[in-house]
Amino acid sequence: MKKNKFLRSLRVATLCLFAAQASNLSLQAASAPAKSNPASTDTPKSVAYRISPTDKISINVIGEPDLNVANKRIDANGNVNLALLTDVVHLAGLTVSEAQAAIENAYKDGRILRTPQVSINIEEYAPREVSISGMIKQGGKYNLPPETITTIKDIVLRAGGFMDTANGSKVRVSRTSADGTTKVFTLDIDAVIRSKDAGNSTAGSFVVEPGDTIYVPEKII
Repeated sequence: MKKNKFLRSLRVATLCLFAAQASNLSLQAASAPAKSNPASTDTPKSVAYRISPTDKISINVIGEPDLNVANKRIDANGNVNLALLTDVVHLAGLTVSEAQAAIENAYKDGRILRTPQVSINIEEYAPREVSISGMIKQGGKYNLPPETITTIKDIVLRAGGFMDTANGSKVRVSRTSADGTTKVFTLDIDAVIRSKDAGNSTAGSFVVEPGDTIYVPEKII
């Protein structure tokens, strides 16, 4: 009998010890900081939008209602004509805050207002497209979301990826600047897609711009 009582006491003590250890582990897990999932960071990167020709904007000059403008179209050269100003104001390529400062400076330099305060709202974005053709599965035109960075890899993936006969290491991007000159960039996008670390490379971080033309050549066998 004494032996049976001893064994029962030993089993009870062992179970209590296990329960205490399990409780301690649960408390440690609850208090530990949650680990972030590196795979969950694949979200579009935002960037300050830069005004483009043919954007529609509204301009509010605080305290000067006669100078306010609604739905003003930026012309093809990136300029706007504003009341009381002799010269046009160039806004294309500027962020909204930079454009506000440019108009404020124009009114100050023209000695029309001493301390103007300007606010700008973009009412309608100009079309922002790139085109991709060649050995790509879904060639065509693709919209670029405003205020978002879009890389060439993003466009290739949106277009369904390369065909089997594509030379993904010689992808060409043609870009025409405002003065009419054209630059051609040759990029190894195949390596970007295959490599996890290629986002830090020149090709991996290449940001497309509205009007870019992307061509994927065929492999030479």
